[in-house]
Amino acid sequence: MLLVKFKFDKHKDIWNYWSSANEKSQFLDFSRFINPELLKLIKGKTQKEASKIIEKNLSNIHNSPLIEIYLKSVSKAWKSIEKKYFENLVKITKKPICSEKFTAYITTTVRCPYEKKEIWFMINFFSPIPHALKTIGHEIMHFQFYKYFFDEIEKEIGKEKTEDLKEALTVLLNLEFRKLWFVEDKGYPKHKKLREFIEKEWKKEPDFKNLLEKCTEFLKNKI
Repeated sequence: MLLVKFKFDKHKDIWNYWSSANEKSQFLDFSRFINPELLKLIKGKTQKEASKIIEKNLSNIHNSPLIEIYLKSVSKAWKSIEKKYFENLVKITKKPICSEKFTAYITTTVRCPYEKKEIWFMINFFSPIPHALKTIGHEIMHFQFYKYFFDEIEKEIGKEKTEDLKEALTVLLNLEFRKLWFVEDKGYPKHKKLREFIEKEWKKEPDFKNLLEKCTEFLKNKI
């Protein structure tokens, strides 16, 4: 039984364009990946005002049969590695999988957001299959961290630094999961030093609990 279900919802895709154009991300300006002409039309608009504009601009791609073909292709590819991925995640974090079901929605823009309570995330329609698989692994690792580790660490170093740690920990995908999809998880420029620290410490001692303690101390001393 597949834990990850793959779907396309044009309204979620439309929302992602609007959100990418109008809501600031703490890690990257995703508005720069939107077609400049479309960005001019939706920047500064409410979601309701922008939705019809976005829907009209995306109608061709939203109605393309390639959407369904891509969904089936990614689903088949993920099925081939899903068991191994989850076994690795349990082995590394020493925790059971955080949810019985995850939903992956296709988006046609670069930003791939996620929703913690509803446990869904997005993957980019224009990504090659290996990159899509890496994105899936990346987002599920976030959910695992939120479920079991985020709250306690937040008490020690605050929300912003804990969010940084959540993102930087995905460097472990390169060390422990890369054989599943063969491409690198590069992370955000902001987390370069933290990712280097995590990689170094993990190679010395591949113990997730101890790694989190080391990272917490590292971030406590970071202004």
